[in-house]
Amino acid sequence: MYVPPLFAMDKDDELLSFCQAFPFAALVTSGANGLFATHLPVVLKRGEAGAGHAFFGHLARANPHWQRAAAGTEALLIFSGPQAYVTPSWYATKKETAKVVPTWNYAVVHARGTVSWPTDTGFLRENLADLTDQHEAKFEHRWALSDAPDDFVAMQMRAIVGMRFEITALEGKVKMSQNRPAADVDGVVEGLAAADDPMDREVGRWVEKNRRR
Repeated sequence: MYVPPLFAMDKDDELLSFCQAFPFAALVTSGANGLFATHLPVVLKRGEAGAGHAFFGHLARANPHWQRAAAGTEALLIFSGPQAYVTPSWYATKKETAKVVPTWNYAVVHARGTVSWPTDTGFLRENLADLTDQHEAKFEHRWALSDAPDDFVAMQMRAIVGMRFEITALEGKVKMSQNRPAADVDGVVEGLAAADDPMDREVGRWVEKNRRR
């Protein structure tokens, strides 16, 4: 990924926290049949005592991805954060020189690593429980995997394959108008804050948070 230094997110804790905040990822591999991608939610397991970090997930057994990419295949996980179109009409520079063009603000993290496909029931059940617990935490009345009958869960697990992604490298990019003069950034923040789209307003907060001081 092309990452100019001004937009680089390079601290491991920040990169991993981003992945946890936006856990619906695109898994991409390349094999004899070309590129293949699967979109799936993942759970991060941080390594301890020198062990590496890893992401865990699952996909439908009917999905051919796990058969097209052998265990140990190099893979890419792409995590996408908030994004929004930026009109040059918000820039103070437009009034001064008119030498402005539109752009797009966004934040992404790429994880490189190797993928494998565990099929044992212990892994699958732990992954399903972790994934459920992670996303049910925000609800007052939380659903747990143990709420479903064991035989029903066992039947569901027969229809999936696990995904284990061992991280070898992380890189992130946060392009949030850091390359614009302060007055232009003010205009972007104000313009996005007034937008109807909640995503645009969120990007406005990211622009403010990442402005050069």
